[in-house]
Amino acid sequence: MKNKIGVMQGRLLPKYQGRYQSHPVGYWQDEFSIAQTLGLDCIEFILDYDDAEENPLLKDGGIDEIKSVIEKTGVTVNTVCGDYFMEAPLHSEDRKASNLSQQILTRIINNTAELGVTDLVIPCVDQSSLDSSEATDSFVKRLIPIVEVAENMKINLSLETDLAPQPFVNLLKRFNSDRVTVNYDIGNSAALGYDPTEELDAYGDRITDIHIKDRPFGGGSVKLGTGNADIPGFLKLMESFNYSGPLIMQAYRDDEGVIIFKEQLNWVKTFLESST
Repeated sequence: MKNKIGVMQGRLLPKYQGRYQSHPVGYWQDEFSIAQTLGLDCIEFILDYDDAEENPLLKDGGIDEIKSVIEKTGVTVNTVCGDYFMEAPLHSEDRKASNLSQQILTRIINNTAELGVTDLVIPCVDQSSLDSSEATDSFVKRLIPIVEVAENMKINLSLETDLAPQPFVNLLKRFNSDRVTVNYDIGNSAALGYDPTEELDAYGDRITDIHIKDRPFGGGSVKLGTGNADIPGFLKLMESFNYSGPLIMQAYRDDEGVIIFKEQLNWVKTFLESST
């Protein structure tokens, strides 16, 4: 596979405020030069709920600052992970919160179009899971007006859900838009016990962003190759779909990040290179 290889923001830096995954406020720029040294192509930027307005994706002048760092390092931002929408789901029962989330999502689409972003990942897992028909109906109702904005800006709204294959397909059909796509997290799928072949048969042609992670069935993130995810097998299956999106390393991390990341990057590159 000749896809861009990238990293989820923060994985190459010491944890920000002890969090496992977050936008590193104040030192996010440092990661781009480290990524360049490691030969990575891109970083999947994160929008957190906390301090959202301080994030360069929303802050005045922030997009220009991201462009400047990209120009210096050659490491691009092609995808954005909207962790904000886990804390404040579009389908929140709090109407004020869901209205604000709609506004934030629209701003992010408009702002990131300047960066050439292709995918904005909307997580619908854990506390933002679509765990009822009411939640799903509310999510669809809230997202439909924004789909047109995404279509105009040529950005995919890439949904990350914990839904089984057929319910996920049913959800995608409700939008009637090629811009509503799938973010596939290899580790999360393994932890849920889903069959990758069944998933790909259902929506393999709709996947536009892939997160590389490993988890045991029912468990948390572990080093690549030590859980239940068949990462080489899955990526081999994706070749038949001519997948052209990025491979984002959202792999297990420790407090510091970069050393354990390099071990896992080398593990991934071994079978990627052998398949070319």
